[in-house]
Amino acid sequence: MTPLRTERLLLAPLDAGDRDAFVAYRRDPDVARWQSWTPDFSADDAGRLLEGQPAGFPPPAGEWLQIAVRDAASGALLGDVAVHTSADQPDTYEVGVTVAVEHQRRGIAGEALGAVVAALFDHHKAHRVTATSDQKNTAVARLLTALGFRHEGRAVEADWFKGEWTTLDSWAILARER
Repeated sequence: MTPLRTERLLLAPLDAGDRDAFVAYRRDPDVARWQSWTPDFSADDAGRLLEGQPAGFPPPAGEWLQIAVRDAASGALLGDVAVHTSADQPDTYEVGVTVAVEHQRRGIAGEALGAVVAALFDHHKAHRVTATSDQKNTAVARLLTALGFRHEGRAVEADWFKGEWTTLDSWAILARER
């Protein structure tokens, strides 16, 4: 993957040197709350994820890629952007973003996710990019709206997640809507 650069960020594949910082923010209950993992995420979990990463961007059909979000000046890991290539629909991707708590509320998530979405459309001919969020995660709803995603629907109490029924919101943006 050719690294993506923004004014403040460098986005490139996660590597073994990211393991400790990656585990630290994934273990934070405030970060894990909205994600598929739990705060007991371990160094072994990180090792398996890092070893299983596809080499290219975007990833092959049906696979996920976690892209490191680094401070361009220091190289510090701030979070990651996830990209999934649909196995069923051509030129269709799902995205998500995670930022360590100490780096939130600074526009990092929007800058990083915006750069990845732009790369998918501008360099990889994406037709459609989607995202899913918990209805209670109003911060990600604001972020996706600001990036031009359209709220497509709400599946009420559709997902048994972390011990409760969760209402899921679906979001999308098409190439022609940019």
